[in-house]
Amino acid sequence: MAKGLKILLGAVIALALLSGAAWGYDRSQAETVAQGVSVSGVDLGGLDREAATKKLRESLAPRLSHNVEVEAGGRKFYISPSRAGVSYDFDAAVDQAVSIGRTGWVGIRVWRSLSGEQANASVPATVTVSEPKIRAFAKRVAARADHPVVQAHLEYGPDSVKPVQGTPGVLVKTSALSSAVTAAFQEPGDGAVVKVSAPVREVKPAGGTKGLADRYSTVVTVSRSGYRLYLFKHLKLVRTFPVAVGMAGLETPAGLYSVQDKQTNPVWHVPNSPWAGALAGKSIPPGPDNPIKARWMGVTASVGIHGTSAADSLGSAASHGCIRMAPVDVIWLYDQVPLGTPVYIS
Repeated sequence: MAKGLKILLGAVIALALLSGAAWGYDRSQAETVAQGVSVSGVDLGGLDREAATKKLRESLAPRLSHNVEVEAGGRKFYISPSRAGVSYDFDAAVDQAVSIGRTGWVGIRVWRSLSGEQANASVPATVTVSEPKIRAFAKRVAARADHPVVQAHLEYGPDSVKPVQGTPGVLVKTSALSSAVTAAFQEPGDGAVVKVSAPVREVKPAGGTKGLADRYSTVVTVSRSGYRLYLFKHLKLVRTFPVAVGMAGLETPAGLYSVQDKQTNPVWHVPNSPWAGALAGKSIPPGPDNPIKARWMGVTASVGIHGTSAADSLGSAASHGCIRMAPVDVIWLYDQVPLGTPVYIS
């Protein structure tokens, strides 16, 4: 055999041997993380899959098992990994770390491995949460931390109505909070708690007090202790009247109501109550036997403002819950008070 041919054949055989060795070495590294590859700051370079998974779990799991603290509206709320449905897939993270070293031609891979060349790559830990649980938590935070906007309104007193400026509302952005809490669980923490400030938005009142006088063109207030009714027009006091209110045990109900119905010379539908005696449940037409005189302005299902023939009861607690007025007064008031008029009973 010619000398040149022998040299060529030797070179081919050497190349084949080297190539086979390279392939064999590369296969032996198929389950090994390349140097310089880390997962969320944990260096896994040079470790096989099993050792890398073990190291990652031992190093990272404690840092991913933190609670999340949310500050909202001056209050603090906490959610644990179990309540958030947190789960960790360390196997998937290691798979991704291993795959980084398996890119490129086999010769390049072998060279990188033998030369100790650093991949300088970082893989994030694979952390998942339950989106429905996170959203439900964000809604619970909002329900307790929201400060709804307060529109300009009236402040009622026994003998006064006062316009009050509205105040802005502060509402938690639940969607943004859900994203922030999710991110807090997905990033390793250095302590037992990761803190998050709830994103909020401010809602301003729709308007000031300027239009309240027109919006509340007529207002009635009743002082139970003073036995007087007050009529306001455009928030200014127009007239006051002596009245009778409910007796002990049948008190006129306090609160903010409105005129729900109006009747002239109404039929008295007697309440089915013990105090009504034999008249309970009956209907008494207008006339001398009907104690409701001249006019009726209902403010609840069973309580209203009406005229009375018992003039001596005015200025006392004598009725069965209604607000009694002198007939001449109730007739005048009736024409001044439209349906829907606010009636505040102190």
